[in-house]
Amino acid sequence: MNIKKSPSTPLLRLLLISPRPFEFSETMRRKVSPAFLFLFLSVFLFASFSLYFSSCNPIYASTEISFPSVNLTAISKIPGYSSSSSSLAIKEDINYLTRHVASIQDSSGVKSVSVLLPDWEVLLIVLPESTPPMTASISGNDFLCLYPNNETSPARFSGVLPSTNQTTFKCGLPKRNRRRLPFLSPVLIRSGEEFLVSSPPPEPMMRWTRLAYESFTTENDVVLFVKGLNHRQGINLSPKELTCVFIDETSNNSVRTAVSSSIQEVFRCERPDLTSFGYGGEGNGLNKRIKVSLEIRHQGESSFMMPSVAYYIPWRKLEIERPKSLLCASTMVFDVAKFLREWVMYHSKIGVEKFVLYDNDSDDDLMKVIKELNQEGYNIETFFWIWPKTQEAGFSHASLYAKDSCTWMMYLDVDEFVFAPSWVTSLQPSPDDPMLRSLLPKTQWWSDPRPIGQVSIRCNEFGPSNQITHPLEGVTQGYTCRRKEDNRHKSIVLLEAIEHSLLNAIHHFKLKEGYRTKPVSLEVAVVNHYKYQAWSEFKVKFRRRVSAYVVDWTKGLNPLSKDRAPGLGFEAVEPSGWEHKFCEVQDDRLKLLAQRWFEKQTMAGSKMAWQI
Repeated sequence: MNIKKSPSTPLLRLLLISPRPFEFSETMRRKVSPAFLFLFLSVFLFASFSLYFSSCNPIYASTEISFPSVNLTAISKIPGYSSSSSSLAIKEDINYLTRHVASIQDSSGVKSVSVLLPDWEVLLIVLPESTPPMTASISGNDFLCLYPNNETSPARFSGVLPSTNQTTFKCGLPKRNRRRLPFLSPVLIRSGEEFLVSSPPPEPMMRWTRLAYESFTTENDVVLFVKGLNHRQGINLSPKELTCVFIDETSNNSVRTAVSSSIQEVFRCERPDLTSFGYGGEGNGLNKRIKVSLEIRHQGESSFMMPSVAYYIPWRKLEIERPKSLLCASTMVFDVAKFLREWVMYHSKIGVEKFVLYDNDSDDDLMKVIKELNQEGYNIETFFWIWPKTQEAGFSHASLYAKDSCTWMMYLDVDEFVFAPSWVTSLQPSPDDPMLRSLLPKTQWWSDPRPIGQVSIRCNEFGPSNQITHPLEGVTQGYTCRRKEDNRHKSIVLLEAIEHSLLNAIHHFKLKEGYRTKPVSLEVAVVNHYKYQAWSEFKVKFRRRVSAYVVDWTKGLNPLSKDRAPGLGFEAVEPSGWEHKFCEVQDDRLKLLAQRWFEKQTMAGSKMAWQI
């Protein structure tokens, strides 16, 4: 019988349909023992099945990450959970690699957890038991990510997570590793050093689409930040369906507490009683790592626990009460080094006393610029916030983080400048001039029967204004043509007045009952939003967007959002005549004001203060 064999025909099928799959001669029958025949058949069948199932694995040609469903394991395996429960929990995909490598600082192994981010980036969080933070010794391309198939990619030091003091690296996922599921965790090695591989095999990476990633402990509760549960504004899981789980990694004991609020990516939990973990009290004897996550209990369905890289840090009262700044400004930044000096110097001039910047993994000279500004007397504090597409969550975090040092917080982007028409006549403001403070309530807020908890300022959007490249003298000097209609608003909020859930729409918050928002007219104050800059700058903004409303500009999701550029579409391709777009009103009021305040005469001619 002749069988036409194609490359796609599994060998096992050939074996099964052949009438005499193994036809030995009499001589061979006498020489082949039963043990040898059994061994030969076992190896042949194993190879056939392996070939068949490997041919069934999906190959992904798209550059988009398509995340598989997360593996489940019985939650009853978590100590402290009732064995009578039939519910399940999402397995926590921790990388338990025990590869022995020449490590970051010594000869011990490097343990880390891996998270697959958008754009095929892999985040490695080094576990503290493996090595302490190493910022002083990191340079150049010293490290590699080594994948289970021996593929490597350069590992870039990102920063140290402030809440847990853990060092982080980023590397790309090689193209060959994107083609088959699951996506396996890499191990961090020093470039050029030898390594030995040992068991157990690598675990699948955690996925950014479903992760508890940060926590913050207040005087009264624990705030947990979780991706992948509350997907859209206004559609949130009920707190009754959730439980916070605190797990001691040294003993695997766990404590569960109730959830009081579930809004966006912010979940508020009751503080845990850790005496069962061997603690003498809150903050005493804290030498153990307590992981915190969320357990989801859908009515009539199984329960799940979110994968987590978040840890519980007990609340500690400040030893010395610091004086609060009346007015601070907070924003999330990415590669804004060349814009920051102008933004800080201008807003400091009009009354901002402190700046709290959430660094979204910048890769430019941001920290160098911040250091220089601090040395010049500007009060700037940075918080390393590596998590992508989490601006709302970051601002919620800022409302907690800065509460002890700031009374009012202005949430404003680095391409936005507050301007009041009444300032046009100001020759040079002194520290005593009210400026921005004039927008705040003039009466004591606690004596007002319905006090102002938030000031809302409308925005004017400026266009490219014939600029081809970034204007060296600054955005206030280079962009002077804007759209006629104002769009959106930005806010200055009383941190004490923010509602318990921390619900916000990026630049304004929901307030506690009894507080009110005060809108400001365009005649009193306006935000100059230099949104549509020269194409070389806007193109970067198109690719790397921190907005919660347009997560990926290349997708058709939410096409009518005000975050989008009208008529631009879904590709970062420069439209014809871009430099002339969005120009309906010539407005150079802030340009002239900034010249009067900041222009300096130098040996090279007149310069703005931020250019010197």
